Amino acid sequence: MGGVNEIGSNKAVSVATTPPISAPPSQFHSPSLSRSPLLASDDHIQPANKTPRISTPRFGTPLGSPIRRALQLTRLDPHDAWLPITESRNGNAYYAAFHTLCSGIGIQALVLPVAFTILGWTWGIITLTLAFIWQLYTLYLLVQLHESTETGMRYSRYMQLCSATFGEKLAKWLALFPIMYLSGGTCVALIIIGGQTCKMFFDVICGGMCTAQPPTIVEWFLIFTSAAVLLSQLPNLNSIAGVSLIGAITAFGYCTLIWVVSVIEGRTEGVSYNPVRGSTEVTRIFDVFNTLGIVSFAFRGHNLILEIQATMPSDEKHPSSVPMWKGVKIAYTLVAMCLFPLAIGGYWAYGQRIPENGGMLTALFVFHGKGTSQFILGLTSLFVIINALSSFQIYGMPTFDDMESVYVKKKKKALPWWFRAILRAMFGYGCFFVAVAIPFLASLAGLVGGIALPVTLAYPCFMWLKVKKPKAFTPIWCLNWVLGLLGMALSGVLVAAGIYVIIDTGVEVSFFDPR
Repeated sequence: MGGVNEIGSNKAVSVATTPPISAPPSQFHSPSLSRSPLLASDDHIQPANKTPRISTPRFGTPLGSPIRRALQLTRLDPHDAWLPITESRNGNAYYAAFHTLCSGIGIQALVLPVAFTILGWTWGIITLTLAFIWQLYTLYLLVQLHESTETGMRYSRYMQLCSATFGEKLAKWLALFPIMYLSGGTCVALIIIGGQTCKMFFDVICGGMCTAQPPTIVEWFLIFTSAAVLLSQLPNLNSIAGVSLIGAITAFGYCTLIWVVSVIEGRTEGVSYNPVRGSTEVTRIFDVFNTLGIVSFAFRGHNLILEIQATMPSDEKHPSSVPMWKGVKIAYTLVAMCLFPLAIGGYWAYGQRIPENGGMLTALFVFHGKGTSQFILGLTSLFVIINALSSFQIYGMPTFDDMESVYVKKKKKALPWWFRAILRAMFGYGCFFVAVAIPFLASLAGLVGGIALPVTLAYPCFMWLKVKKPKAFTPIWCLNWVLGLLGMALSGVLVAAGIYVIIDTGVEVSFFDPR
């Protein structure tokens, strides 16, 4: 390939003559080659107006080692040096923990007790435990797949790994829409949640004593979106580590506050733990499918794991998978400390009376709104708002990266700051428009979420099988085939259940009429 450096242990290094492309010095003079973006490209990167000096690195590993063979095929992609996900590669295990925890806990965890109303105590706990182990295993697979010792590539985006594994055409059919939904669709949902919680926070603070006319729900959406757009001007994924830390703290805070208050207040009057049964056999079956969806949707963020790991340095002796997995373990220890008490404590406190819309947050205000301190209610609402603002940044980052890559690949230079600001504002207010225009989008969450579920539970297993090529019929080969096929089957039944619910109960379609 013209203009690409191939680095081998015993070969001379040749430099092709191509037009100079300026690049950030921190990316060019990287301590190790693998700290720079490792993606195939036709572009050669060199400092402007300088003669490049490239020396063959020395390695303390055997000539036939996998790392040495990988580095013989290492290629540098100049575009990654200017894109928000890979612009900075000085992340660490703590940054990874902040990002993973912020993206891993969301408002959808508050409806976990609703699943227990169908499954009951025993099957509810078993299902939640198995789902937690399953998605943690697929997270581990993605962390291990980030760097390929065969091709020398760092797959810094989920879509890149899918394309390299399944082929570009099949990857677009399988993963493009789910990944777009998990980024843009989540940001739309965060605007709806954030705007509605802003209204709740205002009502708690005023306590009915404010004489001023309160903003409408659309105005609350606009206020939240404007704050999110302002915060989105931070340039890259590493630069929002502090934002993710605040988001992680507030997520853990509101989850803990809600289940602790619910347990302290005790069981509500007339609470019952008898599983809810539908009137027909078909209804009962689809109710179970829907509860499996509730449990599955409680775990999120797999579409961001490769992007988070891409912010870390990586070299021969210190691969990025080590600090990344350390960060994931820290984050998911805290995730478990949130989800299991929420599900178990919430079901204990409310039983069948847990509201289907809003779950634990709605239950807190409905059952304990008068007896609980206004400070606690206000603090809980504020934590939800801050977490939604923080989550918007990390879930929007893949879309920012895609939009900016169009300019970078065409112009072969970094995006001007003012153009970046315009693009991100367009994305934020575009999500606001969708939130206002299609407020019933949440009613379709089960259907669309079922389509996106393989990104979390199935595709990592298939990609691991394709890349690692384990021996057929070994335990690890069987495990990944079973989990992959089971994940696809679960996706299918959730889509069917979503369609059944829409047909059976209907969807209240109200364009441009959020309530």
